[in-house]
Amino acid sequence: MSHLRSPGRWTRGFVALAVAATSMLAAMTAVAGPAVAAGHPKPAAAADTPKLGDVCTSADLGKRYPFIKSAQVVPTITHFKGWYVTEGSATSQTVETSTQEVVTVQVGLSVNIQGSFQIGVLGQVGGSLGLNVQMSSTHTSSQSKSITWDFRKPGYYALYEGTRKVTGQYGSLNCNRVDQGNGAFATKWIAGPDSGSYTTFTTLEEGAVRCEDAVPGNSIMKRAQDLLGCGTAAARAAAHAPAAKAASAPAAKAKKAKDPVDWPSGPAVPPGFTCDKDYYKIATPDRSLFWTAPDFLGGDNVQLRAAPSGFGNPDQWQVCRGPENGGIAEDIFINRSSNKCLAVAESTAADEGAPLQQADCKTDDLQRFYVYRDVPGSDKIGVQNKFTGYMVGHERNAEGQPLRQYSMGKPDGTGTYVLINAGGSGDCFPFCSATS
Repeated sequence: MSHLRSPGRWTRGFVALAVAATSMLAAMTAVAGPAVAAGHPKPAAAADTPKLGDVCTSADLGKRYPFIKSAQVVPTITHFKGWYVTEGSATSQTVETSTQEVVTVQVGLSVNIQGSFQIGVLGQVGGSLGLNVQMSSTHTSSQSKSITWDFRKPGYYALYEGTRKVTGQYGSLNCNRVDQGNGAFATKWIAGPDSGSYTTFTTLEEGAVRCEDAVPGNSIMKRAQDLLGCGTAAARAAAHAPAAKAASAPAAKAKKAKDPVDWPSGPAVPPGFTCDKDYYKIATPDRSLFWTAPDFLGGDNVQLRAAPSGFGNPDQWQVCRGPENGGIAEDIFINRSSNKCLAVAESTAADEGAPLQQADCKTDDLQRFYVYRDVPGSDKIGVQNKFTGYMVGHERNAEGQPLRQYSMGKPDGTGTYVLINAGGSGDCFPFCSATS
């Protein structure tokens, strides 16, 4: 005899799934029983969802999409208590269960699920596996839980609350120039350098199961029987063992950067980086607005300006190229006027729409970017922060609009810019920067 209660649908017999994908919603190969395949058909991919290797356009250079590399589903007990019911005492009883494991929704190193990219990762996981998974900042309870159950027969029972924990790896699809050989190039969706792991979980279920109850081999109930130690002397010990110390639920936190290190006073850039001799303006596609560093009284936000608001070419940037990550080079942008670096502020690094700023140059991934390029002959680019993975864009084409970061870029294409050569360091007198 086994019993189960659930606030939502209970899905029988899921095994751990090993899933491999080469695109966002590619068909996944799952090791699952027939009941799984029949009970959870995989939804069709959305028509506007790109796949690895699909053709993209210059309007996509400032966008990105998630794709799932792997997924695993594991029945997990969050609360448990072994309970012995003697002959004649079978009745409704309330039993205090102790916390076994706290499962927290997480994408990358962040448990603060707010960006559309993070939600997209979790949405694809659920859609690909046919499961209703959590897609917001949440976790299972870290507190003990009382379960009231009507025990109708004597025996050793496992009282439990559980879920199916889903973990795996995700990647980022970015639009970039691809060499097709024989001098031919195209823009296609590639696997960008940003990737990471994720964790989520399905509907919580609570129930009671005895050792002699027949249950599916890869179910939450079977996991509860395993904890009870069915068939061994451990069953009796489990019924009377003291509660395990509950794991504390992690507080919401953002991915934290490594402590930055100031550049030494000698070299202008970190080792391994080489700066172009020329400076560049970075403009909107119509070339009417330019990335411009603020003046002394203008705060720290880098804004779109039609023309420099002061002296020293604040709308010009030196680009320094460094090591490659996944075939994409890391770049640093140093402003010609202020000699400061383009950066995402650490305090707002996890925020959707956070403004980009200029800051004293440091060895810091918040100041490093990936540049995605159009085919040769075009000067259009898209820019992505290395640390956050977010794409650079802006809300609207208007004077004074700050540059901002967006987890999937701007769907209207306002994350595509043009890189304009503004001449060499010899043209900057008398406002040459220290990197000239």
